[in-house]
Amino acid sequence: MLPHCRLLLLLWIAPVLLGCSNSPTVAQDSKKDQFAQDQVIEMPTPIAFDGERAMSYLRKLCEIGPRISGSEGMLKQHDLLKEHFEKHGASVSWQRFEVRQHSQPRPTRMVNLIVTWFPQRPRRILICGHYDTRPLADQEPDRRNWTKPFLSANDGTSTVAWMMEWAHHIKTMDLKIGLDFVLFDGEEYIFEPGRDEYFLGSKHFAMEYRRRPPAHRYIAGVLLDLFAGKDAVFPVEGNSLFHAGRLAEDIWGWAARLEVKAFKWVQGPTVDDDHLALNSVGIPTVDIIDFNYPHWHRLSDLPENCSADSMAAVSRVLSVWVQRIK
Repeated sequence: MLPHCRLLLLLWIAPVLLGCSNSPTVAQDSKKDQFAQDQVIEMPTPIAFDGERAMSYLRKLCEIGPRISGSEGMLKQHDLLKEHFEKHGASVSWQRFEVRQHSQPRPTRMVNLIVTWFPQRPRRILICGHYDTRPLADQEPDRRNWTKPFLSANDGTSTVAWMMEWAHHIKTMDLKIGLDFVLFDGEEYIFEPGRDEYFLGSKHFAMEYRRRPPAHRYIAGVLLDLFAGKDAVFPVEGNSLFHAGRLAEDIWGWAARLEVKAFKWVQGPTVDDDHLALNSVGIPTVDIIDFNYPHWHRLSDLPENCSADSMAAVSRVLSVWVQRIK
């Protein structure tokens, strides 16, 4: 979420970052994240991500219209996603909760969507993002345009479309761990910035994870946000580096080996986003995010301003990374 960007330089890690280009140096730290100890040696094959099919899913979702929390559009999206993921062999569950946003007179019913692959495996990874669209296009220069229908193609919708494309490939991947897609509601349910609360879905998910620990445990997580713009670039987001540095080293290191140039081993801005709640309950999670998308929170955040190439670049890196974990 860019409104919370804080351009904070984490001075204690600056020498490491400034001394590297695209190949991170792995620190010799005995307190490694657990997932990093469980790597296999073979180089997996990236999946054959179909960028054009992913873009067709993106357009199909946007055809529903705005998918604001608690709206008819969100309910239509639920039906579409349940049918799609179950058709490809996943199980779909709903994490329902109710939230009273500060600016709103009544509570709003919200739903986190959890798509589960290989449910019998106790060691798991999650890939997540939000799937609600913002009620206001509050970066439009003319305030009269704020309340016009806002499709939010890159900011949330692209994550869902990317997951829909991955559903075609999960069963053919050499995965040794369980994998969940988690789509958070209420990340963008903001009517009065500064008064309303962000990240409602991820906070609820984290609370449930802490309060009733599941039979499985998540050893790592990846948050996808604003990643599908044209010529997207992914520096290492500051909170990701601070809270999940080993995971960032691993993923960006694989990007360097695969020569995926969109991933830059330099520190980017520090941003508050859904990954903070996950890190707070012991799930090391990084945020793959492009900070330079010019259509952010504008009516021009449309499918034509998104890129199949950017989506495919992220898929190439993550599809190798997930197959490396055992």
